[in-house]
Amino acid sequence: MSISAPKMTIKRHMPWPLRAVFLAVVVGLGGAMAMWAYDLGRNNFAGLNPDGMRDQVVALKEQVKKLSAEREQLSTSANAAESQLNIERSAQAQLAGQIKTLVTENNKLKEDLSFFESLLPTNVGVDGITIQRLKAEVVVPNQVRYQLLAIQGEKGRQFVGNLQLSVTVLQGGKSVIINFPEQNATDQARYKLAFKYYQRVEGVLTLPEGATIKAIQARVLERGQMRAQQSVNL
Repeated sequence: MSISAPKMTIKRHMPWPLRAVFLAVVVGLGGAMAMWAYDLGRNNFAGLNPDGMRDQVVALKEQVKKLSAEREQLSTSANAAESQLNIERSAQAQLAGQIKTLVTENNKLKEDLSFFESLLPTNVGVDGITIQRLKAEVVVPNQVRYQLLAIQGEKGRQFVGNLQLSVTVLQGGKSVIINFPEQNATDQARYKLAFKYYQRVEGVLTLPEGATIKAIQARVLERGQMRAQQSVNL
């Protein structure tokens, strides 16, 4: 061998089990350092704190619970207010209906009063009973509707009697008078009169088929004696 020969480097050989242990230690240290750096960066740089976040979550849950309770309370109050408003509206509608009814009754009373005031004492008969405003109209060919007002001029006396109606019809070319109520009729109660000042009477009379109504006469009877009468032609 000459002096100019290349230099040789002698390396010591490390067994593979030691290499494995060494690599494991290096990887563990690297992982630990990475976790430490992550926690440090999250806590110090990002401002994130798990314990603080848990407290914030609990506080937010409490706030949500409180707001939900307030919402339920407000909803209950709103429903109660709406129910009260509906009740008030219903009461107002009922009052409006009652006022309308009272106005109608008041107008009717005014008409009655005006009519009653228009009557003169000379219209009252000798016996203190008179028939006013006898009206009759044919509803159908064999029916006539009537209405009248029986008035008593004698003050403080309760008049008790009955009404009798006589209808003149043309039937079979002959003039026939039909009286109401007929004897043994079942509706005689509707012709009863009992009043102290006046009594309105109205109804519908049914006549035989083919009869042509010509006139109607109303009579007020007391104990079988005629006290007043009035007739109207049709």
